[in-house]
Amino acid sequence: MTQSAERSGTFQLAGEAEGQALVLSRPLSFWGGIDAETGDIMDHSHPGLGQNVAGKILAMPSGRGSSSSSSVLAEAIRRGTAPAGILLERPDPILAVGAIVAEFLYGISMPLVVCEIAGIVSGDRIAIRAGVDGRAIIRAKTES
Repeated sequence: MTQSAERSGTFQLAGEAEGQALVLSRPLSFWGGIDAETGDIMDHSHPGLGQNVAGKILAMPSGRGSSSSSSVLAEAIRRGTAPAGILLERPDPILAVGAIVAEFLYGISMPLVVCEIAGIVSGDRIAIRAGVDGRAIIRAKTES
């Protein structure tokens, strides 16, 4: 049986995306934390080590510096190894810059949304879209 839950959020960068959720319990830095060539998490101190973010809807509390994370995210978006979208509990200007730069330079949009991520489980099917009021609508489908 499939169950669906919907929540709203605020876009840091608007867009639409769909993919399987990858939920991280701790913030992740893209600088030194993600391999832009593969999308693999390579931060040896992070519990997500070895998982791949490419094409996923990445959900985590926040980003974690460095300012160079924006360039790594933009490069991953260009290569097609970035998440399809990112859900954060707190706004992250560094990740927003990376997504904005990629959209401007490469014409590739990756939505970045601030919302509650509690209840989203890795493996859920997530769809992000804009509501009529411009807010982000996040729909999670779970198999039970």
